[in-house]
Amino acid sequence: MIAVVGGVYREKCIHPGWDEIYGSAGRAATAIARMGGAVELHSYFESTALYVMQDRAALEGFQLAATEVGQGVTFDYIHGLSTPIIHQPASQYEPLNISKEHVLRFGMIEGTAVVNCDYAVYDPQNAHNPEAFIANGSTAKHLALVLNRHEAHGICASPCEEPEELARQLADQSGADVVIIKMGPQGALVYDKGACSTVPAYRTTHVWKIGSGDTFAAHFAYAWMEEGRSPQEAASIASRATAFYCESRGYPSRKLLDRFDPKPLCASECYRSGYQPRVYLAGPFFTLAQLWMIHEARKDLSDMGLSVFSPYHDVGCGSADDVVEKDLQGIRDCDLIFAIGDGLDAGTIYEIGFARALGKPVVLYSENESTEDKKMMAGSACRISDDYVSAIYQAVWEAAAL
Repeated sequence: MIAVVGGVYREKCIHPGWDEIYGSAGRAATAIARMGGAVELHSYFESTALYVMQDRAALEGFQLAATEVGQGVTFDYIHGLSTPIIHQPASQYEPLNISKEHVLRFGMIEGTAVVNCDYAVYDPQNAHNPEAFIANGSTAKHLALVLNRHEAHGICASPCEEPEELARQLADQSGADVVIIKMGPQGALVYDKGACSTVPAYRTTHVWKIGSGDTFAAHFAYAWMEEGRSPQEAASIASRATAFYCESRGYPSRKLLDRFDPKPLCASECYRSGYQPRVYLAGPFFTLAQLWMIHEARKDLSDMGLSVFSPYHDVGCGSADDVVEKDLQGIRDCDLIFAIGDGLDAGTIYEIGFARALGKPVVLYSENESTEDKKMMAGSACRISDDYVSAIYQAVWEAAAL
């Protein structure tokens, strides 16, 4: 049995619409149980969360070890890549104490968990101020860390940019046997007692981002601790299961995961060597809503590691003589185009055609336009998505392959 300890939170997203109680621990317990694993979920529960999770535990077949509290935590997102507004208790609750053979521990907002176990998988779940596994007195005979690059840099005493060396430093610092560093389109680095390997990430049509990291940690923990698989094999299974979750918002059974055959991402040599692809951000910017969309896309593309040329920010408004040639030169100098297509803005449509004539890849984000209106873009091999977060990821994946 795996003891899963971490947050059980309410998650709300405006678009696409989402209002569920999961959190890291609730999602991980569900994912492991769906694979046939035995799970005991430890967390703080306010009354509504406890009611929901009791029903879910009965449905999925896992056990609850509830610590009841007066107030829970809620995450409010605008979309899956937005920084959430977090509603949380004014002060932290008393630590949870768990002594089990196998533990999957997540970092929490409203408290912490002190675990003592034979095998532990730890995901700090905090890019800004991550806590080291041993910082609160937790111990494990065999420890695996699962984190992204930001968390790895936050925990490492002397962080470096080279992921292999970063993993080695984390292992030495924490006494971990295994360190998994998730690296976006480059997949995940697997450090296993001094040896390093990688597993791929996978391309999906849709990307549901909220909870994807929880899913990876859950499937890695189950495959490594319960099934006895190697860290490399467990990470490979976790990556495929995460792609299934991103595509469907669902949790695969073993049979569904065996049938799932996503396409691995293959980052180019120049991207792996540190090249930062340049993306041209095409879209109208004449109303407050349009300007918000341009600012949001520029931020999210930049946060995902791309260099962004935005006509609004980098050229500005003006007459045709003032701006057109500068905008076209921006397209010539970029590696690909991210276009916001709703409204069928004439300038944006022209920029898409100009880019395709130059052989530049185009990712089009359009929710409201008809198939007929998107015919030329579809017929000229543009990648088209009706979901904002999915479109951003499509752009990053296109860029990484160049």
